Amino acid sequence: MSESQSSPRALAAHGVVHRYGNVLALDGASITVDAARALALVGESGSGKTTLLRCFNRMAEADAGAIQVGGIDARSLPVIALRRHIGYVPQDGGLLPHWRVLRNVALVPKLLQMHEPESAAAEALRLVGLSPDTFGGRYPHELSGGQRQRVALARALAARPGVILLDEPFGALDAITRAELHETFQDVRRQLRMTVLLVTHDLAEAARLADEIAVMRSGRVEQQGTMSDLHAAPATSYVAALIARARATSAHLIPTP
Repeated sequence: MSESQSSPRALAAHGVVHRYGNVLALDGASITVDAARALALVGESGSGKTTLLRCFNRMAEADAGAIQVGGIDARSLPVIALRRHIGYVPQDGGLLPHWRVLRNVALVPKLLQMHEPESAAAEALRLVGLSPDTFGGRYPHELSGGQRQRVALARALAARPGVILLDEPFGALDAITRAELHETFQDVRRQLRMTVLLVTHDLAEAARLADEIAVMRSGRVEQQGTMSDLHAAPATSYVAALIARARATSAHLIPTP
């Protein structure tokens, strides 16, 4: 990829279709994410959120439609180079269990042959609130769940990618740890200019962490906009019902227009 690693890049999906055998996972899904902005994909299980996110690093390949990263067709880019320039945090963190923390975080800087990859890894750990001196020599099994997700986030950030994809990275954590990681993530976003695509089933989390929200159902995007947009003018009855349910359970977390 010709752009600087630290340069944020816009994301776009246009009419994307993807099938798992006979199962239609994406049915003409379309979204746009402006550079240095954050979009959250929300919807019930099986709505296609994770599949759409994975189309951007080609862990899922679109059967039809277009996926663009920085205005370039993702399928025209070498898949290994594409993935090394896009940060990715899966739900389980995806850390290599037999590698110590610092080596896990330094993986992509080493693959990119960056100067002093361990220093980049140490800085990324500090960004997410972990001391490299304290945690760098530990194995993943020696960490708490929250610490493991901080390490996973640090690994995604270590090479300073312009884009980061997060697939429900906070969903398995307890409420206190989750709130702490939300604050850490917001701090990192303020410090680093990057484009973010976040998958979550939690509308309150989406409202807190993202600039815009795309509501998915049955492989399609029913509406994309700010939380205020969705609340003021839901495009479908499904979006209206989703907003109503979220406000009933998390009214203090869902802003009104």
